[in-house]
Amino acid sequence: MTIQERYNGIISVFSEIMPEPKTELHYDTPFHLLLAVILSAQCTDKRINMVTPALFERFPDAPSLAAATEEEVYEYIKSVTFPNNKTKSLIKAARMICDDFGGELPSDIDNLMKLPGVGRKTANVMLAVVWNKAAMAVDTHVFRVSNRIGLTNKSTNPLNTEKTLVKHIPADILPKAHHWLILHGRYVCKARKPDCLNCAISRWCKSYGN
Repeated sequence: MTIQERYNGIISVFSEIMPEPKTELHYDTPFHLLLAVILSAQCTDKRINMVTPALFERFPDAPSLAAATEEEVYEYIKSVTFPNNKTKSLIKAARMICDDFGGELPSDIDNLMKLPGVGRKTANVMLAVVWNKAAMAVDTHVFRVSNRIGLTNKSTNPLNTEKTLVKHIPADILPKAHHWLILHGRYVCKARKPDCLNCAISRWCKSYGN
């Protein structure tokens, strides 16, 4: 099996079983998605979805959050991982959006990555989810699953994984592929014990074949 045959087979299966995959983070505006993704670093989407409704209601936009104190914001997110650092990132990001971008969320990776708390993964999530751009966000699930099923060849870092996936996956479905790999890693191809017997892509999986 060639690498492109593996990609084609996996894409075909995922296209059939998950035609319209979506992020599991709850949000109502692009700005609120940004906050949720920043908060989700090393934390579960389930936990983030528990704390964001009150946070979003209190801070509906960048100006309202930019004017907040750290003490106030902390109270809304104290149950997530690294709440002190994330509190600072949320406020600083909101202030930069207001001061440097005229209150508008930037829509390119370079400017997104200027925002505090926003790395390459978070920026790519925003590009794919909000603007449906050909971006591949590589989180722990995408990194692990891509290596395990053979989409990447023992990639050692997220950037190499991203470049390989972008090379082999058609640009128009990259935003979907990001969700396919995350959801597959979250519910089927789990870190400690992958559920190979109930895996729809096992025939295309390098690890299963071995």
